Amino acid sequence: MIADAVRQVGGDHVQVTALMGPGTDPHTYLPSPSDASALASAHVVFFNGLHLEGKMTQLLEENQAGAARAVAVSRAIEPARLLHADGGDGAHDPHVWFDVRLWLKCVEVVRDELAAVDPARAADYRANADRYLNELDALDREVREKAGRLPASRRVVVTSHDAFGYFARAYGFEVRGLQGVSTAAATGTRDVDELANFLGQRQIPAVFCETSVRPKGLEKVLDTVREKYGREVRLVGGADALYSDALGEPGTSGESYVGMVRHNIDVIVRALSQ
Repeated sequence: MIADAVRQVGGDHVQVTALMGPGTDPHTYLPSPSDASALASAHVVFFNGLHLEGKMTQLLEENQAGAARAVAVSRAIEPARLLHADGGDGAHDPHVWFDVRLWLKCVEVVRDELAAVDPARAADYRANADRYLNELDALDREVREKAGRLPASRRVVVTSHDAFGYFARAYGFEVRGLQGVSTAAATGTRDVDELANFLGQRQIPAVFCETSVRPKGLEKVLDTVREKYGREVRLVGGADALYSDALGEPGTSGESYVGMVRHNIDVIVRALSQ
């Protein structure tokens, strides 16, 4: 998502290397020797922050002492607009891109940093950012309109991990995840039973796979619902899996941030309308 934003704002003036590509889970990503080399050769390094990058965080923090700027794109979001992660340790939920209005703030950080690093082309970066920010503003309105097609009682999104909190708050959904905000969190029998009871008692029609998380845990939950409640809950996956922590491969509906957001809301509304 960040690489896409940098390409949108930087245009032909930037060469972008994304260390975490399509389908990658940043929570469990392990840096490679080539990552350190790429960081060392960069003019500016953009990362999400809010502890999203897991074991990459140390490498990013160490790089801040180097020649390149290391910039957390989430830094301009006011603390009051951040959600707290589970666990009670004061950490924030890092999945800010699911609220398009918050992602606008992240794109503005990209714009300002590129202009500072390359002032000769600052006007181009600002013009590109203005165009892209207008596109994102329209996207936010589109998501709100599509979400409004669902009755409030049907706006329940259940996924593998609790990545959609900002989406829920922004667009009027209730969300549940088998795991917490990080896929590195362990899942136990109690977690499975609690989610199965929620699905059975609320008669939720569908749950959603994520492209960057294996569906094994959700499959176990649905087995439990079947055994305890005699109900079949649809597992939405394959080409309709939701994009959560990464964009899709080139040529897929989720290859860009705008495409990812549009894909997700279309899948969610379609599945929960049935």
